[in-house]
Amino acid sequence: MAAHGDLVHDVAGAALAWVCDNRSGFVLPADVLEPHTDVNHTLKPLGELAQLCTTVRRRTRPGDRLHTVAGSLVRFAWEQTGAGELLLDLLRAEPFATYPFEIYAAFAGDGLRHQGFERLAGTIAATRGWAFTEQHANRRLGLLNSERRIGLPLHTDMDPALRRTWLGGLPEPWTFERASGYALTHAVFHVTDWGTAPDRMPHDVAGYLGAWLPAWIDGCFEGGQWDLGCELLAVGACLPAPPPAALLETCWPVIAAVQDPAGAVPETGLPPHDGEGRDGPAGEPPRTFLNCYHSTLVTAFAAALTLARIHPAAGNQDPDRNQHPDRFPALDMAGRRDGGAL
Repeated sequence: MAAHGDLVHDVAGAALAWVCDNRSGFVLPADVLEPHTDVNHTLKPLGELAQLCTTVRRRTRPGDRLHTVAGSLVRFAWEQTGAGELLLDLLRAEPFATYPFEIYAAFAGDGLRHQGFERLAGTIAATRGWAFTEQHANRRLGLLNSERRIGLPLHTDMDPALRRTWLGGLPEPWTFERASGYALTHAVFHVTDWGTAPDRMPHDVAGYLGAWLPAWIDGCFEGGQWDLGCELLAVGACLPAPPPAALLETCWPVIAAVQDPAGAVPETGLPPHDGEGRDGPAGEPPRTFLNCYHSTLVTAFAAALTLARIHPAAGNQDPDRNQHPDRFPALDMAGRRDGGAL
């Protein structure tokens, strides 16, 4: 188990190193608030950087290189929002949009707060319009977890929302496919607060996932679906029971073979054969920032969750840090939008 832990740690370290080296890809453009700007190429990547690196930091111990690098990346992302001012501007412009809440909640999970955002968020979340906005059940789970992280009253209960998702219905396992796979991973992330509270997962759902995750992960790897496969590995580390040793022994060497020397993991590609995965075999999509940033972040995220479960004493067990912002004061980063050195 120790040897596999070392491999997982090495994969996570290389992934975060790639993210650091490519952090300019997360820098927000000057026109980020303009209607023509595509949030999927600007705010979405930044929010994912904040959310996944916040979790890496929370699930690793101070002094660990993963903890240090993840923390610096969270601070970098916070700088990009002008210490929260940009998120307040977004909330004013789109008061009933969920993504400003979710991005802000990622920072709140690391104790980074903006009083003006929270005042306005509290007013909006108290309206009937907020409580009765029509949403997919999975999106509602994400919003509920964001409310919990920010410290707002939940507008409805988590369990009924979970039961309305694909995963909550405990569907026939052979109906799993790419769309339902991403839906189930995010349902798990929202319920367990991105893996920091595994005991929040209902026992029947946890048992169902424990039974079928190995087959689904195997299918993803066979088809070169590395991004979804790593999200499913993260799900395995979000459950009340630690992931089985056989899953670690089987899966992480495959991810290590797919990861290139710079640390990038592509979203999709050909399965590695005879070491070809590192050299970019013919037919593999080019490893550009947009093709790699999410899967590389998810690799580090899944690895950190896995390490925290196989070495519990090493994890930073403080899932309620967002309830004590005075212990984690916001840094003086107002107004910075450029990519500073780590």
